[in-house]
Amino acid sequence: MSGNDDIATLAEELPLEALPLDAWHRARGARMVGFAGYHMPIQYEGIMAEHSWTREHAGLFDVSHMGQLSFSGEAVDAALEHLLPSDIKGLKPFRQRYSMLLDQEGGILDDLMVSRLGDGAFDGADIYMVVNGATKYDDIGWMIEHLPDAVVMNHMADQALLALQGPEAGEALAALIPETADLLFMQSGQFIWRGVTLWISRSGYTGEDGFEISLPADDATLLADALCALPQVKPIGLGARDSLRLEAGLPLYGHDLSPAVSTIGADLGFAIQKRRREEGGFIGHARVLKELADGPGSKRVGLTITGRLPAREGAQIYAGDVLVGEVTSGGFAPSVGAPIAMGWVSLPHAAIGQALEIDVRGKRIAAEVAPMPFVSHRYRRKA
Repeated sequence: MSGNDDIATLAEELPLEALPLDAWHRARGARMVGFAGYHMPIQYEGIMAEHSWTREHAGLFDVSHMGQLSFSGEAVDAALEHLLPSDIKGLKPFRQRYSMLLDQEGGILDDLMVSRLGDGAFDGADIYMVVNGATKYDDIGWMIEHLPDAVVMNHMADQALLALQGPEAGEALAALIPETADLLFMQSGQFIWRGVTLWISRSGYTGEDGFEISLPADDATLLADALCALPQVKPIGLGARDSLRLEAGLPLYGHDLSPAVSTIGADLGFAIQKRRREEGGFIGHARVLKELADGPGSKRVGLTITGRLPAREGAQIYAGDVLVGEVTSGGFAPSVGAPIAMGWVSLPHAAIGQALEIDVRGKRIAAEVAPMPFVSHRYRRKA
């Protein structure tokens, strides 16, 4: 099952911290593992059951390990456009975008979500950002190094982050906060529930409709209890989160994305809007603009696999006797009913339908480059 192995590879041996909901997870029988510096719930009743519940109803994920940052100050938009390849100046209030931090050579340091705040959220900050938990301190250091003194960055370490995902997530959250029913995909806003201030975006990383909810850590148990008291909602662990995002064709930093790979090769060019492509001016822009013009040397692709044997991260990909790439994420896909994978292959072998082979513990298994997502996204967009 995808998830256990992937998570284990990132388990840290340093002393682990406790999430705000640590006792809440343990009281519900969660199996806890070390991930990104925290004790994290990997599963409750089983990854397969939790995966299916989220695809059919609504799953509650604790993603409080992720880094939450706010930015304010003079010319903050221009400063962030130096750091990020995305159009920040054109980002309207209560809207968010997927983006990345790039190094000077155009390698991906992290992927992230960036939002334009409004209504005085987070002490009147202008921009809110969520970065990966395993990279958040490196991200903060990189940003401190490259932001001007006039921009103030605040690491909101006292905020929890919950993700409610699944086709019944909208119905469930509206039972507590009716106003959230008006949000569409990639929209966000500030809401008050039982006196608690919540910043809610209609987004997530499972391919399902859903929400990410930032709130004071001290109030996380109150909200988690209220959500899981609803018939549509169950707590879900990291294992199912990994299989859900793989089926959705969404890359995972540290596996599918790293400083060794590029935005265009990763098929994330949508995060660089037209003006930024034309103007450049962001860290790493030379490689991005060159690959936009000439194409990347290799590409992130989806792979369907013949048989039941899953291909795990690190398995080598062949075209005949020629080594052409490597699997970066792989496992059994419950909604597909077969093993799937994601990997990087050289561009001449990246076309949809390309027949390939994957070496799994010395045995070659047949694979084929497939379109992603493997399971259709069900985001709630404007009709």
